[in-house]
Amino acid sequence: MRWLLLILLLSACCSSCFRRFVQSDKQLDEYYQQHDRPRFTTIETDAFRLFCAVTGPDTLPPLLLIHGAPGAWYGSRNLLDDSLLRLKFQIISVDRPGYNNSSLKQHKKTARQIGVQANVLYQALQLNHSGKKGIVMGSSYGGPIAARIAIDHPESFYHVVLLAGAIDPDHEKFWWFNKFVHRGPLKWMLPKFFRSATNEKYAHEKELRSLLPLWSKLEVPVTFVQGDADNTVMPVNLAFAKRVMAGKQAEFILVPGGGHLIRWQHPELVQQILLQPLSAGAGSHE
Repeated sequence: MRWLLLILLLSACCSSCFRRFVQSDKQLDEYYQQHDRPRFTTIETDAFRLFCAVTGPDTLPPLLLIHGAPGAWYGSRNLLDDSLLRLKFQIISVDRPGYNNSSLKQHKKTARQIGVQANVLYQALQLNHSGKKGIVMGSSYGGPIAARIAIDHPESFYHVVLLAGAIDPDHEKFWWFNKFVHRGPLKWMLPKFFRSATNEKYAHEKELRSLLPLWSKLEVPVTFVQGDADNTVMPVNLAFAKRVMAGKQAEFILVPGGGHLIRWQHPELVQQILLQPLSAGAGSHE
């Protein structure tokens, strides 16, 4: 009976704690009754399956959008809809391997590795034929993955944007239920996104530490955006960003009263960052 109650409690957490990040087919159908659906495409190899939602012509520079944990392509559906962004970019919003419709076919546990995620997600640029540099933007745990993509492929991007980026290995937040899902039979009774997010959670610190020596190699200009009321990715991550990006071309924006879902809570700010020409210098704006 106790195990049954725990399963019910965890299931309730799935629908309440992560309701902001996960959408049902019914919710998406209702949303797209009022909006134009993006084009859906899947890049498939022997090693992975990568699902992408796309708007805008492939002759425009790419804007690659990477979600956190949990999440899916539809976490950026408001940006896919943005008429001004669609005039300037081919917008590509991906499902990360292990979430929604994307997966690794071999060595599935390596999906927890930032480098593996970056290698797979970079393949989404196969959909773009502009020959121009673009922007890669990551939210939450998609932030360090976006940074790694730009480190590995600086020739493909002129700007990196991190929204509430979970980048500080010393301040990884765990939820009370993570330990119940991480090990034991309970996890197989819960949704895939819940299991994937928890498995990643326990790999975050190690993976973020593996990224530490690589920050100095990031040569693409970066904008960090952090809400000062974010209780999922703590504002201390912005201070960490300032340390690892010291001397680099970087802008640091602290949003007063801002929470974790910056894409939805401050869409005008995100739009402005993506559309503005980059200044020659680095700076802070708080």
